[in-house]
Amino acid sequence: MILMQQSLIKSVIDFQKYNISYEIGNVGVMKEIQMVSALRPFDDRVVYFLNILSKQLLKDKNAKTYPDIVTLAFWMRKASIEGMKKKFYKNTEDVYKVGRGVAFHIAPSNVPVNYAYSLVSGLLCGNANIVRIPSKDFPQISIINKAIDQALDICPEMVPYIVLVRYGHDTSINDAFSAIADIRIIWGGDATIAELRKSELKPRATEITFADRYSFAVIDSDAYLAIDNKSIIANDFYNDTFLTDQNACTSPRVVVWTGKRISEAKELFWRELHKLVENKYELQGVQAVNKLISSFILAVKQNGVRKVKMADNLIVRMKVDDVSSKLMDLKDNSGYFFEYDCDDILKLKDLCNDARCQTISYIGAKETLVSLVENGVKGVDRIVPIGKTMDFDLIWDGYNLFERMTRTINVQ
Repeated sequence: MILMQQSLIKSVIDFQKYNISYEIGNVGVMKEIQMVSALRPFDDRVVYFLNILSKQLLKDKNAKTYPDIVTLAFWMRKASIEGMKKKFYKNTEDVYKVGRGVAFHIAPSNVPVNYAYSLVSGLLCGNANIVRIPSKDFPQISIINKAIDQALDICPEMVPYIVLVRYGHDTSINDAFSAIADIRIIWGGDATIAELRKSELKPRATEITFADRYSFAVIDSDAYLAIDNKSIIANDFYNDTFLTDQNACTSPRVVVWTGKRISEAKELFWRELHKLVENKYELQGVQAVNKLISSFILAVKQNGVRKVKMADNLIVRMKVDDVSSKLMDLKDNSGYFFEYDCDDILKLKDLCNDARCQTISYIGAKETLVSLVENGVKGVDRIVPIGKTMDFDLIWDGYNLFERMTRTINVQ
């Protein structure tokens, strides 16, 4: 019966008729992808391919100018993958893991490297992958795709497992890809999830959705001032925020200050960050106007708001008297921060008690934050040091991707 269903799907869907741009792969690969064998997780061929891809990126002079590409390349190194394998893959006599089959990934449009992490996760878990990549021509995408092409020339056996596509808002194409998917991975946020769910999956197919999220940072002023090299912290925070125009769900929207020397720490922190932003970040006119409008709206809707004076509009700091999940409905990006002085960590509970709350980044003692989330909050999936918010892992957004992207065969 299953074979009949697969045959029917293959005969009904003619991918050649759709307006699809194939960045990696082609119609021929697409036609055969649903017949490709699922692999064991961390298959040697996949590990070898990803290590080749990592090397291609690390020796590319253009790639080295993008910290997000370098981070991706290090994550794909063989040594890194072997560490993941030890962490996730525990083979026992009565449990057998295998990929689900075809994974259909929808990457977010505003984070350039995310599609590559999703693809690699699908490969590591043994799946053939169709990835809708961002339509915007981020330079990182061209660099990564060029390296993938080069790695596929060396590892042609991986060609059937990778199709990267671009297409417009076309429900019929979503329908076609969803119809052959054994797992669908949606990264685009609430609106994208709602749109993709109009396209039916097979009865046995499953889905992982990454909805709209927000994140915040907690800085212990005393711990920050004790750090000798403040420029390293500025660079780490820059990578967490400005590198993606603060569009990543991991990017802090609120900077929470604790400790006894808050005023002194603030002055140093924002001064160091501003110097870096001034040298590295190009603020577009529309971004500046949006931040100005957002500050006006916040002042109208939120009591006790004060805009902190800065030299220019590169960084906008909105000091608030309290923080709650409702505040996140008024957030903006491109260097727009709420700032809150906190004398009791439990005052952050409402901010955390929302399923949209994803990452807390910190400088100081993480134990304080652990005690906060142990208070029964419904949000918070990650607690990481500042500078590590975008470090990807197979446990993400509260999902164990290794478990969700594989099948478990019970052998007795």
